[in-house]
Amino acid sequence: MIFHINATMPEQKSGIEHAEIQRFMLFKKNHIAQKLILRDWDPECHRQTKAAGIDDDDLINMFDYFQKATIVATQQLTIKDLDFGVVDLEFNDEPQNNRYLVVDNSKKLVARVNYNNAETQRVKSVELFDGFGNLYRVDHYDIRGFKSLQQWYTPDNKIESETWLDVHGQPVLESFFKTTKTVNHQSELTRTNWHLTFNEISYDFDTIEDLTIYFLDAINQTFFNTLEPNIFILDRSHLADYGLLHLKNPAYTVLHLHNSHAGDAQEPMQSVLNNNYEFAMNALNQYDAVVSATPQQTRDIKLRFQPSVPLFTIPVGIVKDTLLHAKRVRVGERQFGKVVAFARIAWEKHLDDLVRAVGIVKEEIPEVSLDLYGYADPTDNFRAKRAVEAVIDKYHLGDSVTMKGYTTDIDAVENRAMIYGLTSRMEGFNLAIMEGIAHGLIALSYDVNYGPNEIVQDNINGKIVPYGDYQAMANAMLTVLRDPRLAQRYSDGAYQSAERYSETNVMAAWQKLIEDANQKWQHKIAATNLGR
Repeated sequence: MIFHINATMPEQKSGIEHAEIQRFMLFKKNHIAQKLILRDWDPECHRQTKAAGIDDDDLINMFDYFQKATIVATQQLTIKDLDFGVVDLEFNDEPQNNRYLVVDNSKKLVARVNYNNAETQRVKSVELFDGFGNLYRVDHYDIRGFKSLQQWYTPDNKIESETWLDVHGQPVLESFFKTTKTVNHQSELTRTNWHLTFNEISYDFDTIEDLTIYFLDAINQTFFNTLEPNIFILDRSHLADYGLLHLKNPAYTVLHLHNSHAGDAQEPMQSVLNNNYEFAMNALNQYDAVVSATPQQTRDIKLRFQPSVPLFTIPVGIVKDTLLHAKRVRVGERQFGKVVAFARIAWEKHLDDLVRAVGIVKEEIPEVSLDLYGYADPTDNFRAKRAVEAVIDKYHLGDSVTMKGYTTDIDAVENRAMIYGLTSRMEGFNLAIMEGIAHGLIALSYDVNYGPNEIVQDNINGKIVPYGDYQAMANAMLTVLRDPRLAQRYSDGAYQSAERYSETNVMAAWQKLIEDANQKWQHKIAATNLGR
């Protein structure tokens, strides 16, 4: 059994989630037994995984597991189904706020019932108030229609404890908080411990990481098979980088790198480690395999760390056969000068440089335009978005550069556009530029590690320009826009180069890792038995 480990499957997905879904669907097509493991509680989890094409049978959420709610029939829960333990209540709908105010016959507030939308009014949460008007509890409902989490509040309106319930309303997992002082003498809540009642046995854990170890042990034990290994693929290292190394029963553990292991990807040999991977990179030899998305990163890891475990190079992106064989769109049929980028508007994506390049190009070619698809990172009061807006103002690009927000309509967008632009500070692969070339977009990228400078093949499917040189990026755009024949040659090269990421090629790479796991499994079992 293969397990893909992540935190959640949010509506607005990052590249890691998109890569994980693509891998999951590829394995499913090849009839490989697998489960998606999600560590974090999310009341919308099952709606979002189903929307991604993952059935409940293929999913194990840690909180669902302890609540014995991995498979639950969905029911539509509305305010009519709630019991407040009080008679003669009045229900005042506030559709503009997606909620009901529930008051008693003396007009005192009893509850606020929050629902998803005015049409269906599915209950999401219920805020309960005491006789003095103080909030004392918030009940959160799973999308499948049962009360999942109760948050209990102190008189000064702080969360005191959280209780997760099974589908029958019985407590199974509790977490407690205490108030601590920060270095700035501010009060903040700190989670103190977790108390689990599972299969009529009580357990206490200091941290969610300890709880996660217990959960992974239980999963590994449930699916344990002496004939073939359980393969755990860790897509977000902080979730289980310690836990996978401390399983009670043997398994085949895989560290999957989705980004640069180095804090400065342009200095992979000398720079400090990416803090997301620091623990894992210092414990490389305790894993059974390490996966990088590009040959260059694999080489750099080998040179810097000299690990004894096998290193596998497997693209995180997959171009579906249907897309590879889709009708090609010629450059002349596309919107002249349309540049697109699919990325979070975040510091590491450096999209303000892409806007600068477009601003320079516009001085000669007024038709040029740029559409940015992706949600804005709120870090530092939306610093990256503000940087983009500042450049738009500087170059007077209000009618040429548009922040479109998050979209899933990639095919339509990329079949109309002409150029894909990438000016990132660091990458781990970059699914978006791979999808761009698969749609025939001309790829223009900074020479950035890792991924873009390998996906983009210089003078074949686009142009690689020096890292951080937005003038060179502008010059590359101008060269393409001035020369229709060159533009068509790059577009043809883009379509052809996407074959590297075909389902067949990516599955063959994964098959080598699976074969390695199977070959080493009996040795692991024998070593474990000898150790006992």
